[in-house]
Amino acid sequence: MNRRDLSDDDTGPIRRVTDTPSDRSPGTSRSPRRTPPEGVRRPRPPAERPRQATPGRRRAAEPASAPAPERAPAPKPRPEPAGHGHGHSHGHGPAAPASRRVRQLLMWLLIPLAVATVAGMVLLYPWGKDPAKSAFPQGTPVNATITATITGPCLAEGQVQVGDPPPDAKPCLTSELTMTDGPGTGKPLKLTLPIEPSTPRFTAGDKVVLSYNGGDVANPASFQIVDFQRGTPLLLLAGLFALAVIVLGRWQGIAALIALGLSFLVLALFVLPSILAGESPLLVAIAGAGAIMFVALYLTHGLSARTSVAVLGTLVSLVLIGVLSAIFSAASSLTGLDDSTSQLIGSLGHGIDARGLLLAGVVIGALGVLDDVTVTQTSAVWELRRANPALGWRELYGAGLRIGRDHVGSAVNTLVMAYAGAALPVLLYTSLSGVGLGSILGAENIAQEIVRTLAGSVGIVAAVPVTTVLAALIASREPQVS
Repeated sequence: MNRRDLSDDDTGPIRRVTDTPSDRSPGTSRSPRRTPPEGVRRPRPPAERPRQATPGRRRAAEPASAPAPERAPAPKPRPEPAGHGHGHSHGHGPAAPASRRVRQLLMWLLIPLAVATVAGMVLLYPWGKDPAKSAFPQGTPVNATITATITGPCLAEGQVQVGDPPPDAKPCLTSELTMTDGPGTGKPLKLTLPIEPSTPRFTAGDKVVLSYNGGDVANPASFQIVDFQRGTPLLLLAGLFALAVIVLGRWQGIAALIALGLSFLVLALFVLPSILAGESPLLVAIAGAGAIMFVALYLTHGLSARTSVAVLGTLVSLVLIGVLSAIFSAASSLTGLDDSTSQLIGSLGHGIDARGLLLAGVVIGALGVLDDVTVTQTSAVWELRRANPALGWRELYGAGLRIGRDHVGSAVNTLVMAYAGAALPVLLYTSLSGVGLGSILGAENIAQEIVRTLAGSVGIVAAVPVTTVLAALIASREPQVS
C-alpha cells in the first residue's frame, strides 16, 4: 500500500520520496527505512512514531532461515518546539501568540468609547418631547394622476379670454387630474399653474403628488401640485442595488445591507429628532457617527482585531476632521446660514446652531469615506502578513503605506467630486455674478464647501498612516494559522 506523504507541517520542507520495491524480505511492500545522516534527526508524524515497548512482553523470534537486515535504531521523538509550527528554514516562526493581550488592549480602548457613544445618545435624545413641527402648514400629501393638459392663458375658473392676450402675458398649464387616494379618492380635479422656467413640465399620464390643506375637497384651491411620484423607480433601483451587493458579497453583502439599514435608522430616529429638538448638532453628529461606525464595521466585518483597528483609525480621523472644521470655520467666519438652513430655521420658528449644523454635516459626510479607507488599509496589512509571516511591523507598515498612497489619491478625489457635484447649482449661480474668482470662492455657500472638503480630505490622508501603523503593530503579533 502507499504511504501518506509527510506534509511540511509534520516534517518541515523535505523532498518527497516515492515508494520503491522493497529488498527486505519477500512478501512485504514497505520501502526500506533510510537512516538519516549523522546529526540530522528526522521527525515522524504522530501516527508513525515508534510505539513504546510494553513491559513483560517480548517480540517473536525471527525465523533463522530469513534473518532480518540490521536496522538502524529508531530516533527518539523530538518534542514540538513552542511557537514554531511552520517549516521555514530560517529558524524562527510567527511572533509568539500575544493576541490575547492585544485584544485586551483593544477592549480597554474601545469599550469606553462604545459606552460613551451609548451614553451620548441617551442624554441627547429628546425623551418625552413632542416631535418638532413646521411653523408653516405643509399640507397632507395626496396622490393623483393627470388625465389631460391644456396650455392657454391664465384664467380663473369661470373666466373667458376676450381678444388676444397681452404680448407679455405668461401662459398657464391647466391640468385635469383624478385623485387616487386621500379624502377625494376618484374625484376629478382641475388645477392651473403658470408656466415658468422653474415649473416642471407635466403631461397626461403623469403620476403626481398633491398637497391638501384640509379645505373643501371640491374646491381646487384646497390642492396644489407638489411633485412627481417616484416610489416605483426608486424601489426598483434599490432592489437592483441590493441584488448586486448580495451577488458579489454573498453573506457579507447581506450584512452590509443590514448595516446600511441600521445606519439610516440612527440618522432618522436619533440624529434628526435630536437636532430638531434643539440639541447641539455637533455633539449629536459625533454620537450618531460613533454608533454608525460601531454598528456598520462590526456587523459587516465581524468582531476581530482587524475590525477594531479600523474602528480606532476611523475614530482618530473623525476627531481630527471635527477639530479642523471647527477651527477653520471659526477663522473663516462661516455662519452656516445658507439658503436651506435659513429655510429650516424659518420652518422651525426658533433659532438653531447653524455653524454646528455645518460641522455636523462635515463629520457625517466624511464617515463613509473614512470607513472605506480604514477597512482597506487594515485588510491590506493583514493580507501582507498572511502572505509573508516573516514581515515585522516596520515592513508591514512600509508596504501598507505604499498601498495607502494610491488609495488616498482616489479617495480624496472622490470626496472633492462628491461635494462639487452637490454644490454645482451654487457654483453656477455664483459664477453668474461676474465678480472675480477670489470673491466667488470667498462667498458663504462656496467657502463652507471648501472647508468641508479640505477638512475631510486632511482626515482621510491622516487615516492612512494612523490606521496602517496600528494594523502593522497588531498584525505582527497575531498568530498565524496553518
